[in-house]
Amino acid sequence: MGTTTFTGAVRSENGFIDVTKNATTGAYTTNSTYNNNATIGGTLAVTESITGKRAVNTDFNAAGAKTDTLTAAQSGTLFLINGAAANVVNLPALSTDNVGVTYDFQLTVAVGGSVTTTFVLPGSAVSNFQGMLSLVAGTAANAVSDVAGDTLALPNSTVANARISMTCVADDGTNSTWMATALSTPIATIS
Repeated sequence: MGTTTFTGAVRSENGFIDVTKNATTGAYTTNSTYNNNATIGGTLAVTESITGKRAVNTDFNAAGAKTDTLTAAQSGTLFLINGAAANVVNLPALSTDNVGVTYDFQLTVAVGGSVTTTFVLPGSAVSNFQGMLSLVAGTAANAVSDVAGDTLALPNSTVANARISMTCVADDGTNSTWMATALSTPIATIS
């Protein structure tokens, strides 16, 4: 079929598929699919702007303590955290699909005097944070590098507005490594 030009909208209840036909075998190769979630093969060139909003999650921002496991589908989300309660944020189960997953966290209320806010990697002693931990309002030489441990904690009395960013840099389905950057007072810990 040659080029077709439509003057009105083109609609499909089952999406669209862009394919290439092999001239020798006649086999089709899918390049891109367009449905609820577009998948584009090759290079995407954008000539105009792309607009969108970042997801902001408040599940950990309630008055009561919450323990929950994040999903890879929540990548890119900013999580607000109420530190007055002992919140536990579990990162996604081990999977090669986690590589590149990223989350940001902001403490909206200081961590209570007898609690901590913790971020826990999957498995026991099989994953590690590679953290760069900085003390807010400290000196230029105060950053701490910690590359061993599967639990990152904001200790009691951590001030509101502390921030943490995490990205999965390696996950083979058995072990994972997450890069973490924390800005807080007192300084965050990895164990």
